[in-house]
Amino acid sequence: MVRVDEALQMSPEEQVAHMAAVGDWTGELDRRGARLLGNRLRPAADAVIVQVRDGNLLVSDGPYAEAKEQMGGFDVIEVADHEEALATASRHPGAAYGTVEVRPIWE
Repeated sequence: MVRVDEALQMSPEEQVAHMAAVGDWTGELDRRGARLLGNRLRPAADAVIVQVRDGNLLVSDGPYAEAKEQMGGFDVIEVADHEEALATASRHPGAAYGTVEVRPIWE
């Protein structure tokens, strides 16, 4: 999961360079067959929260977590081990200004 500060302002040139770097990162993983799925997410303001409490549906707008960083995208990768997952995550361009969370999937 790639977390970013949505308030972070990049110049148009920085945005183009960042998107190119992400494309290079995902392209390399795609060529190796290590990236199974992934995409950017719409801004947290577009989120809708769904909960069921005591049989009642509760729907609210906006992000549930009041945090500086929000989930900006995700990638599902298949690698040999935890160390390779960390090395792969460390090369994601978002790690330079946000955070990349590595979490195993339940078998």
